[in-house]
Amino acid sequence: MRIPPLPDFLLLPLVENALREDLGRAGDITTNAIISADIQWQAALNTRNAGILAGVDLARLAFHSLDPTVVFTPLKQDGDSVAAGDCLARVSGSARSLLSAERVALNFLCHLSGIASETHKLVEAIKPHKAHIACTRKTTPGLRAIEKYAVRAGGGVNHRFGLDDAVLIKDNHIAVAGSIRAAVESARKAVGHLVKVELEVDTLAQLDEAITLLPSAPIDVVLLDNMPPATLKLAVEKVAGRFVTEASGGVTLSTVTAIAATGVDVISVGWITHSAPILDIGLDRV
Repeated sequence: MRIPPLPDFLLLPLVENALREDLGRAGDITTNAIISADIQWQAALNTRNAGILAGVDLARLAFHSLDPTVVFTPLKQDGDSVAAGDCLARVSGSARSLLSAERVALNFLCHLSGIASETHKLVEAIKPHKAHIACTRKTTPGLRAIEKYAVRAGGGVNHRFGLDDAVLIKDNHIAVAGSIRAAVESARKAVGHLVKVELEVDTLAQLDEAITLLPSAPIDVVLLDNMPPATLKLAVEKVAGRFVTEASGGVTLSTVTAIAATGVDVISVGWITHSAPILDIGLDRV
């Protein structure tokens, strides 16, 4: 799935911080001790297993930030399906530069491609149903924008990016506010007409209470948290299309199809960003 790339000015600070962290105070002392400064090298970024690609621009910037003379030639784009052994890109230039930037380039590429690949598996598993796979705010600190980008590359959609772009009323908000009605009414009064309000419920009784708020204090989305499929199906029937339904909790590749079959609109999954295994990619001599 081809998606619009993120602009370099958003990616550069992440790449520069990663290079700064890796090179430390003295640079790559191993490479500099072994490889002469005048040696030129050609290498390829190759996959070790199949998946969905994401992070090509970050890999490019890792090499170019360290050495602008490095030639980076992409052969695949973010969102492409790749097979084991596929060549994703070729790089050529100073051997020192290529070896010193290698790990940062691969860290971004492997991690984001892993997120895209796991997202794609879930998306494929629910294809017969209307539900979308969404990520959450359970992201690596500092990497949220690119991890959510990788979810889109895998065919998923993004939940809110932060605490400031949508209201999500959770159990602790309700506990402090005193009731679902108090929490929803306060939220509606405080935010503008373009801000969505979502309410998390754990039981069908709480869902019934949320429905009684219509139309005086309406919500836009109800988050059905940790409900088994049979309960989710009843919840969707109760909502009857009056607001968007989102299922969360206990979502795996083995359970996601049954969850989608209940008729929910969105299935949110935290582990696709915080625990997705990497897509194994290596830098090999040409």
